[in-house]
Amino acid sequence: MTAVQQPRTQFVRPDGQEKVTGTGRYTADLTFTGEAHAAFRYADHPHARIVRVDATAARALPGVLAVLTHEEVPDVLYGGMVQDRRLFARDAVRFEGDIVAGVAALTPEIARQAAALVDVELKPLPVVSDFATALADDAALVHPGWESYEGDEALGRHGNLLGFSTVVKGDVDAALAAADVVVEGRYVTDPVQGVPIEPRAIVAEWQGDRVTVWSSTQVPYAARAGVARTLDIPESHVRVVVPLLGGGFGAKCDFHFEGHVAALARAARRPVKLVFSRREEFVAVGHRREGMVIELTTGARADGTIVARRARLVLDGGAYCGEGGFFAQMAAMHAHGPYELENVQIESSLVYSNNQPSSSIRAPTAPQVCWALEQHMDELAEALGLDPVELRGRTLIEEGSVTATGQVLERVAMKETLERAVSLIGDGADLPEDEAIGVACGWWPCFATNSGAYVKLNPDGTGTIVTGAQENGTGAVMAMPQFVAEELGMRAKDFSLLYQDTDAAPWDMGSCGSQTTFNSVRAVLAATAEVREQLLDAAAERLEAAQGDLQLIGGAVQVKGSPDKSVTIAELAADGTFHGKGAGEIPESPQAPAEGCVGRLGNESFHAPQLIAHAAHVRVDRETGVVRVLRVAAAHDCGTILNRVGADGQVYGGVVMGIGQALSEGTQLDELGRQRNPHLLDYKLVTASDAPRIDIAWIETDTPNAGPKGSKGVGEPPCVPTAGAIANAVAKVIGARVRELPMTPERVWEALQ
Repeated sequence: MTAVQQPRTQFVRPDGQEKVTGTGRYTADLTFTGEAHAAFRYADHPHARIVRVDATAARALPGVLAVLTHEEVPDVLYGGMVQDRRLFARDAVRFEGDIVAGVAALTPEIARQAAALVDVELKPLPVVSDFATALADDAALVHPGWESYEGDEALGRHGNLLGFSTVVKGDVDAALAAADVVVEGRYVTDPVQGVPIEPRAIVAEWQGDRVTVWSSTQVPYAARAGVARTLDIPESHVRVVVPLLGGGFGAKCDFHFEGHVAALARAARRPVKLVFSRREEFVAVGHRREGMVIELTTGARADGTIVARRARLVLDGGAYCGEGGFFAQMAAMHAHGPYELENVQIESSLVYSNNQPSSSIRAPTAPQVCWALEQHMDELAEALGLDPVELRGRTLIEEGSVTATGQVLERVAMKETLERAVSLIGDGADLPEDEAIGVACGWWPCFATNSGAYVKLNPDGTGTIVTGAQENGTGAVMAMPQFVAEELGMRAKDFSLLYQDTDAAPWDMGSCGSQTTFNSVRAVLAATAEVREQLLDAAAERLEAAQGDLQLIGGAVQVKGSPDKSVTIAELAADGTFHGKGAGEIPESPQAPAEGCVGRLGNESFHAPQLIAHAAHVRVDRETGVVRVLRVAAAHDCGTILNRVGADGQVYGGVVMGIGQALSEGTQLDELGRQRNPHLLDYKLVTASDAPRIDIAWIETDTPNAGPKGSKGVGEPPCVPTAGAIANAVAKVIGARVRELPMTPERVWEALQ
């Protein structure tokens, strides 16, 4: 019983034609008979008590079909690890994008006009915008009623402290006192936006007591759960469908505005559509990369052995928890980094503020902490008189290394990725004085979770794959026909995909956590295995052969060594029913005792860690502080690479995203926490014309307890060490450290002075 592996041909993505020809339909392209349009009345103030909300004028405006405030929806709190938010603000607003009211009207213009007519009387409250001071004894509380919220007890919540995690090992004080060299550093990062090219859009339509929501979300099942919770209806009464998605980068994870639009559609008694402006995509979305303050102290022996690391991190959680409650622990693990450390004391605090809420943007917490830690490692190398690459070679993890939390690492190619990145970039010996090369290393975990899928054959021998997985543009879902075809001896083009529809497929985590191949493909392959068994059983009976003597190849089942004795899959499918369901066995997370650590949320061990090393070649204009990235070498250990074209694409995009985070992307806030640059004119993205040459190397390890065929995740790691590599190259040119991120020309120039 075998399936003969055929050479992979150039695979055409199932969604490729409609995307490149412009015929594909995104959520904003959908139209419904009699549809109304939604608009929101925002707080426009970062912190205030709601004295009065008067929607009389808005409701009286001709063309308005419904106006909703907190009074017209169930009084339900929702959120991820802490339930601390309502659909519409009730007693107070906690950031400028808080929604006070929603309007449904005949046109978008009328809806916006009516939203502006909602009269909101506010009494300003003290604003906590400087998140680094949120834990001070005299700081105003963002949530005075925090104790009444339901939340995970492991977070250690208190006042403005939303989450607290530590990594503890040994005696750091004694080790620092005995160290030959001790270096210290403080680093500050600005918040960063996801900026998907498609602003979010939602359409909701009721049929009786069931609602269908079309949404540009990365996580349709989370959106379904959010609608059900906030409207107090069963999940079986909610269907979420995702048309083509125009990017997300994490910004479209979690439940956001689907509940608001569904409530408006019910009140208006017709379909309601919401399409965000670019400004709203910046300001209203409770989902951006968190700002941080990172303080690091490391002690080492003269030979480079790291004897101690102390770290203190403060993360800006913003006004609400969202799905970012685990950030304190994740940041602490990145302050540990992929290094062997003898003694460790890391304290990481996630705090409430009156800023825009933080949630998962590609590899949450990792790029910022890695940027700080990798500069810190270069500073340590300088103090020791060692080459930065040499220091890393002596201290990076390898097979058998034990982390500070007690995880014994299996097959990891961290050192190999560094060697490969350095080899790709070259030694830089003959570079001009305004150019230099920097290196940085990082890691990221895999996330094992449930997923399910169906695979069925049609009577003509073609097939359909039904998956709950979400295609975010990475190609992870689009590659599924290739994997199924290889198992069944068929062609990828023989299979269609039914996906992104919560009524069609089993639950899936969605496009987040670099988990689609790791979990969703595992489920698809398990379903495929059932179909394969059914085909072999049917063919064995028809061909009067033992199942073990059969193979699937070229769209047929044939007897090994006797290609003339065969039956086509189409012939079998015409006479029978062939369908499989599968979930696959979920890999177990590795053990990590984490003795003495608090705030343990599951990230104290890194499951099948992805290892990354980047080397960046930059040029710095000393007169202006402008940095130009000329070339990046990216080497990754992501296990077995199943889809090389898709994996390379993730690295290209991740590196470019990392360059933006390094040099230009940052949300600027005024003293009250309002955004000063919520538009693409002043929020500077890296464009194609800015992108450098990017060389990619894959170190393919046979990873145990990982994803299908030894694979790991790929999507998030490519942006993790890029900023650190650029920072180290910049420091070599200017002879000083830039300790604020992004490293804008102004900040580089100031460091030069």
